[in-house]
Amino acid sequence: MGLFPKGVTNFTINEDGKFEVYLDQACDAKFESELHYEKNVFGQLSFGQIGNLSGISAQDLFLWFPVKGIRVDVPSSGVIYFDVGVVRKQFSLSLFETPRECVAATHPLHSTDIFHHFSKV
Repeated sequence: MGLFPKGVTNFTINEDGKFEVYLDQACDAKFESELHYEKNVFGQLSFGQIGNLSGISAQDLFLWFPVKGIRVDVPSSGVIYFDVGVVRKQFSLSLFETPRECVAATHPLHSTDIFHHFSKV
């Protein structure tokens, strides 16, 4: 229920499990660490996981990494795993029971912004 923050304005899902979630703005939500959500998030739902995810980044050691997938154990262990490529971030599933407030980003550059920034230099 709380995987996406407050501010979802619309979503679509097709018969193959591909989905799009639309937020009213790109923003950050605080869990055990901070997650950044782009205005549009895309992915593919399947049993116990979301793959091909784009539009969510997780902060780790002051760096932002794109979340590539999300997985839960079936049967549930009470843990949710975020695949950020180099590492899997593990959170308590209870953190995602209700949607979090999502506030406009306060930091200057996210990982997606860094590429855009340096491509202009």
